[in-house]
Amino acid sequence: MPDVKKVAQEKNGTSTNYKKKKKKKKKYLKKKKRNKWLSMKNEQWVRGKNINKRKRSLINCLLKSAIMKCLCTGDQLRWMDEMATFGLGRTRHRMATDNTNQVDPDEYTIEQAESNLREAADLNHEEARALLGRMEFLKGHKEAALSLYDGIDFRGAIPKMKAMLSSLSADPQKQHSRQSGEPPMQFSAVVLRLESLYLKSMALHDLGRYKDAAEECSMILDIAESALPNGLHRGSSVNQNKLHELVCNAAEFLPELHKLAGSTQEAISSYRQVLLTNWHLDPATVTSIQKDFAILLLYGGCEANSPGLRYQNGGSFVPTNNLEEAILLLMILLRKCNTKQIEWDPSVVQHLTFALSMSSQWEVLAREYEEILPSMLEKKERLHSLALCYFNEENDETALRLLRQMVDSREVNSGSLDPVILRSWLLASKFCSDKTQYAKEAADFAKRAIAQSHKFQWSDVESIGERLLGISLSTQARFTSSDSDRVKLQKDALEALLNAEKKCGNDPDVLQMLALEYAEERKLDEALKYAKRVMKLKFGSDVNVWILLARIFSAQKRYAEAESVVNAGLGETGKWDQLGLLRTKAKIYISQRQFKNAIETCTQILAVIQLRTRTFGAAMKFLKGINNDRTIEMETWYDLAHVYLSMKQLKDVELCLSRLKAIRSYSSLYWHATGKLHETRGLVSEALGAYNKALDLDPGHVPSILSLAILLRQLGNRPLPVVRSLLTEALRLDRTNHVAWFQLGLLHEDEGTASAVESAECFQAAALLEETAPVEPFR
Repeated sequence: MPDVKKVAQEKNGTSTNYKKKKKKKKKYLKKKKRNKWLSMKNEQWVRGKNINKRKRSLINCLLKSAIMKCLCTGDQLRWMDEMATFGLGRTRHRMATDNTNQVDPDEYTIEQAESNLREAADLNHEEARALLGRMEFLKGHKEAALSLYDGIDFRGAIPKMKAMLSSLSADPQKQHSRQSGEPPMQFSAVVLRLESLYLKSMALHDLGRYKDAAEECSMILDIAESALPNGLHRGSSVNQNKLHELVCNAAEFLPELHKLAGSTQEAISSYRQVLLTNWHLDPATVTSIQKDFAILLLYGGCEANSPGLRYQNGGSFVPTNNLEEAILLLMILLRKCNTKQIEWDPSVVQHLTFALSMSSQWEVLAREYEEILPSMLEKKERLHSLALCYFNEENDETALRLLRQMVDSREVNSGSLDPVILRSWLLASKFCSDKTQYAKEAADFAKRAIAQSHKFQWSDVESIGERLLGISLSTQARFTSSDSDRVKLQKDALEALLNAEKKCGNDPDVLQMLALEYAEERKLDEALKYAKRVMKLKFGSDVNVWILLARIFSAQKRYAEAESVVNAGLGETGKWDQLGLLRTKAKIYISQRQFKNAIETCTQILAVIQLRTRTFGAAMKFLKGINNDRTIEMETWYDLAHVYLSMKQLKDVELCLSRLKAIRSYSSLYWHATGKLHETRGLVSEALGAYNKALDLDPGHVPSILSLAILLRQLGNRPLPVVRSLLTEALRLDRTNHVAWFQLGLLHEDEGTASAVESAECFQAAALLEETAPVEPFR
């Protein structure tokens, strides 16, 4: 029978066991409540993390959808919009489900977004990498974009891309027949790959890998050239316009990449490929490429190879060197400017002026200036440039006429002067200062420039004007017939040069003119001082200074020092600039009667000229100074003929004369040397005939005048006034010729005792001039 008391206690809750059970249950409920709270907090944290992941996947999906919209058009664009809407709607649905039902969703990563893009838009793995590569490139992540592009097999897809592009230019019937079958590649996919190639080359360029960038960029042009031989016009679709823009950008970008990589020949080839392939480039692009190509040809420092046969059409002009090709391009650009196809670009004329002046094509340059529209070039600038061209073409009359047109007295009197007119005065004075018939006018131009520059306080222009004034006055002094006028002009010339020295300081040109002027007056110590100053200022780089210094030493009869100066100049100057020095060296040997050394030096001169001709070949006509080379060659054979005459080797003299005749049979040098040979053989009448022919060709040839006068005086059966007139003419042309003064003294002796004083003065002048005579004239 149960214990009634125990039952009653349990019922009332006063027993010990009941209290223990109740406490244990309470503790269990508290722990359960705490675990439930922790579980709820953990679920909220996990749910927030998943929501962040979904947000990031949503952003990535939006970005990929925007990328596809940039590429796709028409039905494909609507297809991509539906795909993007489906993908984003699916993501939003999962997020809403997670919020309500608190269910852990699957992770929506970039790989799944890429998979959805491929499923919806029919993109393969490489096309997806191309889209992501473009996104990384636009963000500025060049290395990340390259890593994506490296996973695309561009070369393997070239046949398919060519096949697709070739179908664009095919006949409509053939194109319709091809559309019945499955195309090798979608046109949008071709454009996407070509764009990836271009972006890859740009990324490589930004990373400094120019050679690799050029290889990738050239692949675009090779594909377009082989698949679209007739070019691709801008079409109605976005992809066609984008393809045309890609080809234009690659065509302009590829030569720059080759230049940055140091591959000048490849850059030249790419320029030719771009310009001679029918790609229907924009006019602005073609103009920019033509100008850049011309600049590379002119200043690139690399002789271009001739264009290949693929670029040579029948009957078309094919340039043979850089200058010809650059001139052709620049003339094309200038024609475009004149026909207003492109905007006026003054730099085109500047580059064309440089190119044509380097090739001595002054007449062509003048014609180009005449064809420029008046609205593009001011009249004064045109006249100034034309005058410069005609001066270099040795058409002095036309050049002076143009410069006279520019002189407007109203502008000068009004107190304002255009700098172009001032430059024209200086230009006229510069080109006319050393010409006898224009020396006086040159002095007038120089005086005008000096007056205006002094008025406006232009010290630099004033010093230039003083120098030109000194040169023009010196020219007048050398050819004036009056002794008093000559002395006055020489004094004024020296004063003008000294004023120029005061204003400009250490101007090498002014100092060199002072050295020449003192040397002409036989003040050799002063001339030597100024010549040494010029040598220090020019650091021995000017061959004319070496020649002047050697001639001054030879005038002082310091032949050893003169020869040392010539040898030093030969060591400091280039091979093609040594002809004048070698000629001076030969003259030094001839004056000392060292005929063997003189012959060796003359042979060296002829060898240098022959080497120069063989080196440059057909391009000799473009070289500046080629006419001077021919003159030096004739003078060398002339000197050799006189050396062999002194050595009585007449057969060698005949050989030299045959060479002279082969070069120019109508030269005064040839006929004078022929007359000397006849005179040596005793053929007086033949000698007289040769001297007369020489004077017929050049009335101012002083050696022929003197030879004729000496021979006539020796014959004794000719009237003395004829001999006197010949000697007077020789002295008018060369006042410092000691042979003419000596022969004039002999003529006075022949006339009788009444001319004894004049004869003595002539002999004294001849002796003084012979003591200070250089091996060659100073000028």
